[in-house]
Amino acid sequence: MDEAFSADLAGRLVAAPEAQVVVAQWSDPGGGGDPPRCIAPLHVHHADDEAWYVLAGALVVRSGGRDIVVPAGGAVIVPRGTPHTYWNPSPDPTRYLLVMTPRIRALIDALHAGCEAPPGRAARRPA
Repeated sequence: MDEAFSADLAGRLVAAPEAQVVVAQWSDPGGGGDPPRCIAPLHVHHADDEAWYVLAGALVVRSGGRDIVVPAGGAVIVPRGTPHTYWNPSPDPTRYLLVMTPRIRALIDALHAGCEAPPGRAARRPA
């Protein structure tokens, strides 16, 4: 079970069962290629907003048709229904907080579990 407190968030998340928000600290070792190496493919959350706060380095968040460069100390929110993706524009590492709903967290967990799904059986998107 997730905890509602973490003294060291690096690589983990904070989530309480009754909360409608999950906070994760993630990192990317470096990108900077052309075309960019997306951390997540272009996708849409029809019922949930998502936000990033960059701790170190930078991210580029494509929100709709707009690329937003988010430096360390910056933040961006992508409203529900907006196609989006994001990447590290630099060859240097970046660290960021991802603020999401439990539904988005379940989707991410399902996508990662899909890598371990038996042959012929893909991970299902949570309702």
